[in-house]
Amino acid sequence: MNKTIYSRFLTWILFIALFVSLPSESIAQIGWAKSYENGIVVSAEKHASQVGKKNLQQGGNAVDAAVAVQFALAVTEPRAGNIGGGGFMVLHMADGTTTSLDFRERAPEKATKDMFIQDGEYQPDLSRRSALASGVPGVVDGMIKALERYGNLPLETVIEPAIKLAREGFPLTWKQAQDLNNYADDFKEYRTSRRYFTKKDKTPYQEGDLFVQEDLSKTLDRIARMGRDGFYSGLTADRIVNTMERLGGIISYSDLKNYESKWRDPVKTSFNGYDLHIMPPPSSGSIAIAQMLTSLENYDLKELGFNSAKYVHLVTEAMRRAFADRAHFLGDPDFVRIPQSGLLDSAYNHDRMQSFRWDTVTSSDSISHGDPLQYQESKETTHFSIVDENGNAVAVTTTLNGSFGNKIAVDGAGFLLNNEMDDFTAQPGEPNMFGLIQGKANAVAPKKRMLSSMSPTIVTKNDSTRMVLGAAGGPRIITATFHNFLNMAVFGMEPQKANSAPRFHHQWMPDKLYYEEFGLSPDTKEKLKEMGHTLSVTSGVGRAHTVYVDENGLKYGAPDPRGDGAAEGY
Repeated sequence: MNKTIYSRFLTWILFIALFVSLPSESIAQIGWAKSYENGIVVSAEKHASQVGKKNLQQGGNAVDAAVAVQFALAVTEPRAGNIGGGGFMVLHMADGTTTSLDFRERAPEKATKDMFIQDGEYQPDLSRRSALASGVPGVVDGMIKALERYGNLPLETVIEPAIKLAREGFPLTWKQAQDLNNYADDFKEYRTSRRYFTKKDKTPYQEGDLFVQEDLSKTLDRIARMGRDGFYSGLTADRIVNTMERLGGIISYSDLKNYESKWRDPVKTSFNGYDLHIMPPPSSGSIAIAQMLTSLENYDLKELGFNSAKYVHLVTEAMRRAFADRAHFLGDPDFVRIPQSGLLDSAYNHDRMQSFRWDTVTSSDSISHGDPLQYQESKETTHFSIVDENGNAVAVTTTLNGSFGNKIAVDGAGFLLNNEMDDFTAQPGEPNMFGLIQGKANAVAPKKRMLSSMSPTIVTKNDSTRMVLGAAGGPRIITATFHNFLNMAVFGMEPQKANSAPRFHHQWMPDKLYYEEFGLSPDTKEKLKEMGHTLSVTSGVGRAHTVYVDENGLKYGAPDPRGDGAAEGY
């Protein structure tokens, strides 16, 4: 086994074993995360975190740093950090302003409800691996729009570090090399992807190899000089449309020209003295997290004990009900009526838990969506968290959906396209690549945004930022973000411990309780099986990158040990 991965594996196993063997009171006392007085950046990749830190030190605020980090990740984390996909941003500014920016991909104008159905049968490869799988990218528009409204620095300054990383290259970590090698056969299906993401001598990438992306550096330079027009029109647009036409995709010049990100009001919910500001629909995470917290507010979670059988059982049942509602009600709010106030209503969520029993599961077959209307008042990913010295906070999650998207690189432009169309309901009752069953509210329609699980979240107390949360990992984003919050807010864990603690996940369908290996003790697993849970071990439940701010304003960064992330501060 490679020496580096063996060391990481051994550290992870020992760390999880320590968590399993200790009571929650002991867990809360363990801690060694470094604190910073001024600014902090936590992202999925060290170079990107360093870019963000340097931006803050040179006079940028949290939004400037976020845009710099996003473009850096487009270079150093091609499997997820991107300019060919989309995402969400939540902001809490020092003056109390709280808002969110939706730069999620949109379905092309030529998209149809049955575009992935042939001869009456759903064809998953069309929504995951073909050019038809790509929605209209939103990252570039979103970054520029955020910078124009809240940033201090010009786009050319903010994007320059990313251009340099692409032009001069950076040394691959072991994990980055393996990521590229693991998808080499997929890249070889497409001439341009093979050229950009496999080695010319056909040997595997090695740790320390210099990864240079000349065409991507030129694309980024056009954006720096021309702004939005450097991507959505001109040479880059030509190359996107030409790639679409050559491979059977449907993104057009009109789609690119007319794409626009949107400012939206975050969903706000409160729990245990904290206020959570979460990305609203088309993010499903806000509604789901708020529902789960509301469902649990009458239970003494700390008394139950961290990851005890009763705690896991109770939280799983809350997850089951929230994900059942997600499947039925949620979609793009510009296209469907979401009964949001009903879904967030305390009485509704308490009523949903009336069927909960301490000694047995409520099977997903017997749990459908609820009826929130009577309670109405008259969506592979990367996440990063930033807080600057003035208290401005930004949470950003972006994605290509699957790792490296649909594996199609834009010829001459150097970046990969997303396969986000798979996040729509291609056919009711058919699971997407993450196993999610979804309903008509999320059906494909022209210019519609697909439902997402990305859940960037900012947690405040007395209007001051206390946590910046979010994760990568499909629907497990929701549960990873949810767990991290509870670990700090209920169990008092230091942020790195909260982030490293073993997690579990349930998404209604399939009716399985996923848990991380060594994350549950043997007797806990036996008790859960006796209750009727179907257990399934998994390699990981999300990858989260967290910032915590204490009462004195000290900032703590917590990258996830499940990935290659890094915290950088000063």
